[in-house]
Amino acid sequence: MAAFIEQEFAKIGLGYWGTLTNYRQEFQIRGKAANNVIGVIPGKSKPNEYVVFSAHYDHLGTEPTGTDTVYNGANDDASGVTAVIALAQYYKALNNNERTLIFVAFTAEEVGGFGSRYFSKNIAADQVVAMFNIEMIGTESKWGKNSCYITGFEKSDFGTILQRNLQGSPFQFHPDPYPAEQLFYRSDNATLAALGVPAHTISTSKMDAEPNYHQLSDEVNTLDLANMTEVIKSIAVSAQSIVQGKDTPSRVK
Repeated sequence: MAAFIEQEFAKIGLGYWGTLTNYRQEFQIRGKAANNVIGVIPGKSKPNEYVVFSAHYDHLGTEPTGTDTVYNGANDDASGVTAVIALAQYYKALNNNERTLIFVAFTAEEVGGFGSRYFSKNIAADQVVAMFNIEMIGTESKWGKNSCYITGFEKSDFGTILQRNLQGSPFQFHPDPYPAEQLFYRSDNATLAALGVPAHTISTSKMDAEPNYHQLSDEVNTLDLANMTEVIKSIAVSAQSIVQGKDTPSRVK
């Protein structure tokens, strides 16, 4: 029954807030409609081939008591949403994308990835050429500035293409250094990746040493905005050959 409830919630974009024993009460009090926010720039010569840029806009909510009760989620994942908005503005200004670009801010990632699940069920996965999921880029990576990592790096040549497009730049894309954390399967890229899409998450988060991760202290004053800007710029430049239809990443098996 619990699995059925969760599936039905996902179909209509609702989060599942309770356990089976208190489900009815919790749904009546806390169940609310939630929406993905999507923008599209149609492709010029390849409109039926999609490149997705995504992040999640939800976080952990609030605490009932205390001086600071709001989980702002500045790094997790307002930093990623900032990147998606900036990339949308950048590509719209360039106006030279041959493939259709889809920019999406997902809901309900923190309670089970319901937003990305719904999105994945309602898009033709075989037409999605690549997915750039951007998650927690507001702090330096373990390699310092001008670097980030790509989850599931070895599962397609997505990362290799990005790094090739940055040849001559000091910026480096690395494989995920935290394989034990199973990050490839824990973010909004996972559902499309399961359908074969080269869908990867780009991050700088030091998963073994992020003091503000899922804490009330995850606020904007803890972010390295200059480094975050360089990450966003590097994503924009490294994605160009995919956006323009010159490179097509291999599919995830």
